[in-house]
Amino acid sequence: MDWTIRRATTDAAPAVREIARESWHAAYDDILGPDTVADVTDDWYAIEELEVSIRKSRETDDEEFLLAVPARADEASDADPDPNPDATASSDAGVSAEIEGFAHAGLHPDDPTAAYLVRLYVRPGTWGEGTGTALLERIEATFEPTCDRLRLTVLADNEIGVSFYESAGFERVQTRQSDLGDGIDECIYEKAL
Repeated sequence: MDWTIRRATTDAAPAVREIARESWHAAYDDILGPDTVADVTDDWYAIEELEVSIRKSRETDDEEFLLAVPARADEASDADPDPNPDATASSDAGVSAEIEGFAHAGLHPDDPTAAYLVRLYVRPGTWGEGTGTALLERIEATFEPTCDRLRLTVLADNEIGVSFYESAGFERVQTRQSDLGDGIDECIYEKAL
């Protein structure tokens, strides 16, 4: 399937939250338990917080919040349909139900030569259809001119996530205990841009 990658507007926050919940339950229920997954997604993907993140990404050049929707035959490219960074509504109106994935990245807070992939999630029903790859490629292209590498964190037991990032050329650079609980490890991965 072909994907159109566009910048998010705040209208997309409910769809982003829904995708996060679906993806987290599919990937983490067996690792963290469904109750912990529900608590984490409720906390980390609160609508108001997502709206702030999306708005901030549209107001700055060092952050990006992207959506993946199925491409239509009448769309010429994956260009941003609304290049106005102050826009917060309308470009995602009517397409929220079509959103299949999202990615959020910015400059790493401790290392301005690295970009940090904060989150990348895709509806489980489209895993393996290129949605995550399309989002990741757009993030890489966005940060390649100003950063020398892209960094991310994934739970060590998330076989789907680890496999995806390793197949995309990321290398594990560190393993540490996660804040999500005792015995839960997370891995830091990097890829040269």
